[in-house]
Amino acid sequence: MSSTATAKPAPARTATEVTGAHTDEAASLIADARGRIDALDDRIIGLVQERMAVSTVIQEARITSGGRRVSLSREMEILGQYRDALGKPGTSLAMTLLELCRGRV
Repeated sequence: MSSTATAKPAPARTATEVTGAHTDEAASLIADARGRIDALDDRIIGLVQERMAVSTVIQEARITSGGRRVSLSREMEILGQYRDALGKPGTSLAMTLLELCRGRV
């Protein structure tokens, strides 16, 4: 015969423990800033999804008119724009964005 053990809930972590801060003031500032980052990330994801949808429209129009799905010269413009605005990491970000937006038409 076996008895079932009741799992104890994990003790609540303090804001200082969650944020890694060493003071309550810093923990509060970090928690607030993380909330802002979460909201920004939600907006960024929504914008990327919108960009993907617009890109699909462009690709379908290009293919329907007899063109290629991807315009390499346009992609080079976008890579340059991101690189100029964000430096070398901007190029990686743009490549990821372009990959997401190529989709499967």
